[in-house]
Amino acid sequence: MGAKILVVDDESKIVKLVRSYLEQASYAVVEAGDGQTALIQARREKPDLVILDLGLPGIDGLEVARILRREGNTPIIMLTARIEDTDKIVGLELGADDYMTKPFNPRELVARVRAVLRRTSGAAVSPETLRAGPLEVDVSGHQAMLDGRVLELTPTEFDLLAVLLQNPGRVFTRLELLDRVQGDAYEGYERTIDAHIKNLRAKLGEDPRQPRFIQTVFGVGYKLGPEP
Repeated sequence: MGAKILVVDDESKIVKLVRSYLEQASYAVVEAGDGQTALIQARREKPDLVILDLGLPGIDGLEVARILRREGNTPIIMLTARIEDTDKIVGLELGADDYMTKPFNPRELVARVRAVLRRTSGAAVSPETLRAGPLEVDVSGHQAMLDGRVLELTPTEFDLLAVLLQNPGRVFTRLELLDRVQGDAYEGYERTIDAHIKNLRAKLGEDPRQPRFIQTVFGVGYKLGPEP
């Protein structure tokens, strides 16, 4: 078996479907049907990735994501039946790496699991050390430091930072950044980059009005600004 995936959903049919496709792809699967059980399983089983439904009974998915992110950087892919963009953005701002809206294609979900796990392993970018002033990214070691302090980044945040540092001054559209960090760009998901950039800026201690590192190019996307 390959990586261990925790699947959290209160709909047993969905859990069964997702388990079937994940096991066909050689992943080990752990299940939970509510938020409290999800937290217990996450702490006990230490999964490599969590597939998390937002609409859970008891402790809802957003609160589970908040707690999981507070306790570590296990990658999270959200599942949501909600159509409001605010729910998706809140989940991404809590540190989720990706999301899919129900109903979803289970083959696409497996592809996204593979993409996120590749990023977790550090295989998404070439091995080297990148620097911009006091900011240093060891790509092969999958570690980012600012002023000698290790930054606790999710896989997506790390890869976004690495891509920008590899191309100082280059302006990336949201779709280009999504393609770089996920391997496949899905139109309609590109605005999720804004949530990841917001999280990344917060961890870098950036003032959005006068960013030290990540600059917004209005109407286009983002770039790494001049070295501080």
